[in-house]
Amino acid sequence: MEEKKNLLPKLFWSTLYLSAFTFGGGYVIVTLMKEKFVDRYHWIEEDEMLDLVAIAQSSPGAIAVNGAIVVGYKLAGIPGAITASVATILPPFFIISLISVFYTAFRENFIVSQMLSGMQAGVGAVIASVVWDMAAGVAQEKSGSSLLIMAGAFIATCFFNVNVVYVVIVCGLIGVVRTFLGKRKEQK
Repeated sequence: MEEKKNLLPKLFWSTLYLSAFTFGGGYVIVTLMKEKFVDRYHWIEEDEMLDLVAIAQSSPGAIAVNGAIVVGYKLAGIPGAITASVATILPPFFIISLISVFYTAFRENFIVSQMLSGMQAGVGAVIASVVWDMAAGVAQEKSGSSLLIMAGAFIATCFFNVNVVYVVIVCGLIGVVRTFLGKRKEQK
């Protein structure tokens, strides 16, 4: 219990920091969460982080908040989920509230518009990095079926314009079938 009590403030400040300095959406914060919680603090294994990201993606709502909830829950149960989600929500809430007060001044400011354009390029690079890291993790497993699923999902969305919702549902069903088949093999 004492360990969880000491974990909550560190989880709060880590998640607050990530949320405050992350621009570009949920996939960017998920990458930074992986770097902080897997690579730096070693609180979560990399495979487990990929599973948590998959859960966050498939849940309704913002992926940054969903990611914080599942990571917080994994680390400290319900108090961890609440702590991480509050810390993730506070910075954007404060920033958006501040921007809304000065919206008309920001809207027409050349420097601000150019800065936001430059940030878009940076966000694209970070998202590409996330895709590369996640694909590398799947490739390192050397699981032919995982590589086939990944390639199929890519082809379906990029070349055949299949809605991502259907891709997520199909991949989830494939994961359920693989899990049941794996458990059946273990029982034999």
